[in-house]
Amino acid sequence: MPTFTVRSSIDHSAEAVFDWHAREGAFQRLVPPWAPVQLESFEGIEDGDRAVLRVGPGPLALTWVAEHHDGIPGRQFCDRQVQGPFAHWDHTHRFEPDGDAPGDRSTLVDHIDYELPGGLLGTAAEPFLEAELERQFGYRHRVTHRDLALHERYNPEGRSLTVAVSGSSGLVGSALCAFLSTGGHHVKRIVRSNPSGDDEILWNARTNTVETEKLEGVDAVVHLAGENVFGLWTDAKKRRIRRSRTDGTRLLAEALAALDDPPEVLVSASAIGYYGDHGADEITEDTEPRNAGFLGWVCREWEAAATPAREAGIRVVHPRIGIVLTPAGGALQLMLPAFWLGLGGRIGNADQYFSWIALDDVLGGLYHALWTEEVEGPMNLTAPEPVTMQTYAKTLAGRLNRPAFFNVPAGVARTLGGEMAEDMLLQSARVRPTKLTGTGYTHGTPALDDALHHLLGR
Repeated sequence: MPTFTVRSSIDHSAEAVFDWHAREGAFQRLVPPWAPVQLESFEGIEDGDRAVLRVGPGPLALTWVAEHHDGIPGRQFCDRQVQGPFAHWDHTHRFEPDGDAPGDRSTLVDHIDYELPGGLLGTAAEPFLEAELERQFGYRHRVTHRDLALHERYNPEGRSLTVAVSGSSGLVGSALCAFLSTGGHHVKRIVRSNPSGDDEILWNARTNTVETEKLEGVDAVVHLAGENVFGLWTDAKKRRIRRSRTDGTRLLAEALAALDDPPEVLVSASAIGYYGDHGADEITEDTEPRNAGFLGWVCREWEAAATPAREAGIRVVHPRIGIVLTPAGGALQLMLPAFWLGLGGRIGNADQYFSWIALDDVLGGLYHALWTEEVEGPMNLTAPEPVTMQTYAKTLAGRLNRPAFFNVPAGVARTLGGEMAEDMLLQSARVRPTKLTGTGYTHGTPALDDALHHLLGR
């Protein structure tokens, strides 16, 4: 029977690594963003607990049911397939203390015994499966190492924060909730309708409703909710974009300001669209807007809407988020099909700047803002090295081993995307994360090629 084993040395005790895996959110953190896997239910990692997954794209997805067995607290848990695509699958997660420094270091071991269906055809497919397992577990071990390092750096005493998060079902919000949970923090989700239990808080700008009593005593609030900006900007769409940010932020800030026991910090999202088009000029948090269109105007109102919380003495941080890269959503997901087909290329002018950031560094930057008291006001949340659109397209195509010569001229982008294309695709913003790095944050993937390697497993 074929086997697969991968080992990584981790600068944390076996117990700490085990606990990270045992917490809610670990599965979401470990699933590579390119893998078509959805978790339908998860009971835990105790013997007999089951996880139900959907594996595969869309209507072709198969149900995978795994049951846990042979667990050893602090050292091991195992899951075997009881229903799914393999003839046999048994995965052992093992956490081995380092003999020389058992309290400081350990070895993370993933060992899989498997058998593919289909006889000789299955045997012929084993090298392809082995390559995919190498990609996936390389990603998993990098995430485990990075997440544990961030939690140790910012929270060495293991304090458990209660953090309320809006936009928790979105691309960034869902990943942030998983990251916080695996760090031992208690997450409360701020939702627009049908809250369930004490860990969901109703907040609805349309009805001017906030369950204020559920916000009492939270340590921090991360406000990420807002209408998706992708799509044709009709007048109705623009109203939704603006109101979802300004009205929703103001309602939340006023509610926080009125609390008897308010949070220490409100991290209220913004975007680098605030700055407008600056050509090749470098942009820091002190740069004034220039040639900013609708999105820049919205960002200014969006940040101003948090004023009630600031005036009440709450530390308010506005992460001005760049173009978030992950194949699970956003710009990279939209671009990948064309690049995979060899039909990719730059959009707009070759020398316009593209200020990107990998999703994991968005999470790290938000976490930095929660813990770092000297961070206040605007904070650029981008990679330290923005690139030109030409460099971005060539780097992405190179990672996929594809050409990149099907460029979309600015005029065509304007014709197809209208005002949205003008504001989001064609403005040049060479943004530096001056406050982020100046207060001690270290990016996990500061270079574009390294970030794409991590995100794509290639």
